[in-house]
Amino acid sequence: MIDMLIRHATAITVDHDRRIINDAAIALSGDRIVAVGADADFADTPATKVINASGMAAIPGLIDSHAHAGHGLVRALGAGDVNKWFHACEEIYARGSTIEFWQAEARLAQLERLKAGVTTNITLLGGGADIYRTDDAAFGDAHCDVTLQSGLRTVLAVGPGRAPFPKSYRRFYPGTAVDLDLTFEQQMEVSEDLIKRRNNILSDRTGICLIMPVYSSDDVADDNFDLSIPAMSEAVSDLRARYSVLFTQDGHRRGSIAVAQKLGVLGDFAMLSHSVDLTPDDFDALTETGASIVHNPSAIMSIYGRCPVPELIDHGVRICLGSDAGAPDRGFDMFRHMANCMHYHRRHFRDPTLMPPGKVFEMATIDAANAIGLGRDLGSLEVGKKADIVLVDLRKPHLYPANMPLNRLAHFANAADVDTVIVDGCILMEGRRVLTFDEASVLDGANTELLRALERTGLEDLLEEPQDLWRNSRVERESWSRA
Repeated sequence: MIDMLIRHATAITVDHDRRIINDAAIALSGDRIVAVGADADFADTPATKVINASGMAAIPGLIDSHAHAGHGLVRALGAGDVNKWFHACEEIYARGSTIEFWQAEARLAQLERLKAGVTTNITLLGGGADIYRTDDAAFGDAHCDVTLQSGLRTVLAVGPGRAPFPKSYRRFYPGTAVDLDLTFEQQMEVSEDLIKRRNNILSDRTGICLIMPVYSSDDVADDNFDLSIPAMSEAVSDLRARYSVLFTQDGHRRGSIAVAQKLGVLGDFAMLSHSVDLTPDDFDALTETGASIVHNPSAIMSIYGRCPVPELIDHGVRICLGSDAGAPDRGFDMFRHMANCMHYHRRHFRDPTLMPPGKVFEMATIDAANAIGLGRDLGSLEVGKKADIVLVDLRKPHLYPANMPLNRLAHFANAADVDTVIVDGCILMEGRRVLTFDEASVLDGANTELLRALERTGLEDLLEEPQDLWRNSRVERESWSRA
């Protein structure tokens, strides 16, 4: 007898043949898929649990290849003022956050992901202004513990902040706050500790990858060269190689990928986010190293520049899809980011044939799984793979008539259409009822911890929505810049 049988689904398998099976059945045993095929072939198959997925699409669990811990609580602060928002990230992450803050944010983000069908994600332990909470392993442990509670999978990106060092961090203890000067070596020690204990995403659902800041050609120019940059790069590369973990970077643009290649940090283990306005040297660096690109079409950086996704694909570069959430103005809804990706590049080239729905669907499933080295286990509905399955309710006005399911999901679906989420053969949400979290307490806890962080940093005014958001075609503020 098998453990679970999903019947009468429309299966979008993303397998080698990219089969879409109408009236399909998927059989699960333990944490693996043991059969995928026509439902008629399973009519007499006994199962401990049977799910009638009539009117639903069965898809692989979605993979979000770039997001930020912490951002879920601070998004929207400053009402769109980019400089104020980055300042809030730096102040709150480094000097206004507690373990409880990071726990509350992780619960909120994982709840949002779960309800959106995102079963695997790569999340930076901070960001914004290159602030990563690697001053103490307790912060990474807090995030990993919430991941285990949620039932989802998270690869947590940890590493050093931006030179020069030391960096100033504040820790809160009962009745007191202590300012600490954090060295590069200390951040690396914490990162290694987390790798040793938390890097087993297939069995334990938590993984660790390394990150370091992006450096531009100006940063390494002869008259502006910081000798700590190559030393940092070498240390990060050595640690990455010692444990064979992934490597990611946030914010590549205009020549910085070529710089990263010269610094020796790239390879087929690297996932480079944003990557806008790339140069020919950047293209060559990607081809020579096999690094992947994470495209974030909904991000502010994709307003300031364009990631040349169609050109990169034609160049043989692997592209993944990321939410960059929960940054100032976006969330973890990967269906939204699929649609944004298609329209973004079609508008740029004035060509509606670009970025077909199947390609963007691959970017959020099998392409991402291959980029993180887990293509044999995740990213498609195939025998032998992990039972990470999402059921999407197609019986919605915006998804009807019931035809062309791939087209309808990529163009018209949204997070609220996700009905059931299964990870490792365990049901985490069914009928949109989350089984691993108490939703009300997650929401209340998130609100409480944000208010406490704002009080500690004196940034309560960032909750105000100014009047200049009305009536005009644009907001004119001297503080706005292309951050």
